Amino acid sequence: MEKIFADPANESRKRDLGGKDPSEPELLKKIEQLEVELVQKEEKLLETDFLCEHVSRLTDRIRATAENGKQDTLLLAKRTSELQKKIKDRTQKMMALVAELSMKQALTIKLQQEVKDKEQFFMTVSSRIDQGLPPPKETEHEWLKVLRNEKMRKEAAEARAKRAAEEEQVAAPGRVHTTAEQRPNAYIPEDAYSLPLPRPYGAHAPFKPSEPSSHMRHFRKPTVKPIEI
Repeated sequence: MEKIFADPANESRKRDLGGKDPSEPELLKKIEQLEVELVQKEEKLLETDFLCEHVSRLTDRIRATAENGKQDTLLLAKRTSELQKKIKDRTQKMMALVAELSMKQALTIKLQQEVKDKEQFFMTVSSRIDQGLPPPKETEHEWLKVLRNEKMRKEAAEARAKRAAEEEQVAAPGRVHTTAEQRPNAYIPEDAYSLPLPRPYGAHAPFKPSEPSSHMRHFRKPTVKPIEI
């Protein structure tokens, strides 16, 4: 088959197609028609490009607006979070104030009741005194309590004054501040053969003994011998 179609002398290898070729005026008319259609297509293409450009500008504008909206949304979210935090803090403070107010009200009621009790007690004592009777036992107990409190305050004040004087004495020049207990540098004989006069220790002063433990009850108390000097 290839040889048949490749042979130029073979007349049967070609097949004429039907129809006729257009003339030159028809071809020119067809070309003009195609040129008109081409111009129309170009106009439509320009319109489409213009629309695309316009849509692109609108899209860019909308995108910029959306970006600005994101920033505004972020700022609004931050502001909302700050306001919520402030509201929470204010709520907690209000709850604390309400609780404190409740405590104050309870204390006020208690103090009012105490005032009423004191007034009733005062009226009772005044009535007994007017009748020539001694005051009740509660009055004596209260008076003893007042005296005891005054004595305790006085002792505390004296202790503070003594402590302040000791601190001033320790803070004097040449003195060393220490919280250790004063170690003894002398002893008093306790035997029957010596006078109870303080005698100094030797070069090696004794250490402060520790507290005896519970197992010391199993040992006998040693016999104290006189110290020879």
